[in-house]
Amino acid sequence: MLNRITDHKLIVTIVKKDKAKKIVHATRLAGAQGGTTLLGKGFRLNEKQRFLGIPIEREREIIFTIVSRDIYYDCLTAIESSAQLNKQKTGIAFVIDIKKVTGISRMLGNAIADCSEEGVEANMNVPAVYYDLIVTIVNNGDSEKVVDATKRAGAEGGTIIHGRGTGIHEKAKLFNILIEPEKEVVLTLIERERTEEVLQAINEDAALNKPGKGIAFVLEVEKTIGINHIYNELLGQKYQD
Repeated sequence: MLNRITDHKLIVTIVKKDKAKKIVHATRLAGAQGGTTLLGKGFRLNEKQRFLGIPIEREREIIFTIVSRDIYYDCLTAIESSAQLNKQKTGIAFVIDIKKVTGISRMLGNAIADCSEEGVEANMNVPAVYYDLIVTIVNNGDSEKVVDATKRAGAEGGTIIHGRGTGIHEKAKLFNILIEPEKEVVLTLIERERTEEVLQAINEDAALNKPGKGIAFVLEVEKTIGINHIYNELLGQKYQD
């Protein structure tokens, strides 16, 4: 029988290459058991993507950190400090609530932190902005269609991760060896009010309504750090007034 542990959070951190090791170390000091690091590439809205006609790929590291509710705010603070996410274009981190976890024998850390919304936003004189994470999984080479669709619908950027698929429509063999087609996973963090528009754009441009083309789903994001352009705009408007 599997041991199941509830009340956990998944912290997803996306930073520039070679920053992950420092972040994992900081979260360990805050009580986390460790993390999983993946390599990907990032894109931003209105960014020059080509040099002499050659696409520019900005390498990113994506860290998945699962922590208990008791220490997750300490870990989130450690991530923000070690990665300097309070500065523009250094990276982002966001939190997703986990319903069930298995495979974790023990959780380190006993510090009790204020994880309430009030504890985080008490000193902020700007309205809260809520986000969703759109996860799109498509065939290798189709991520550009997804990226173009998200930008057209108003997304600020995203991250692409490479993987392999095992769908029921993928049964190609070479010398009687099953071929696992390469997949591209696009992570798009979007303001919740724009989620439906972006999702519809992805569905149309990437033709997800056709068999074997891919899938997209939405996860509700609980908290974000490293997205300060919205607050800067709001504060700028305040000072102009």
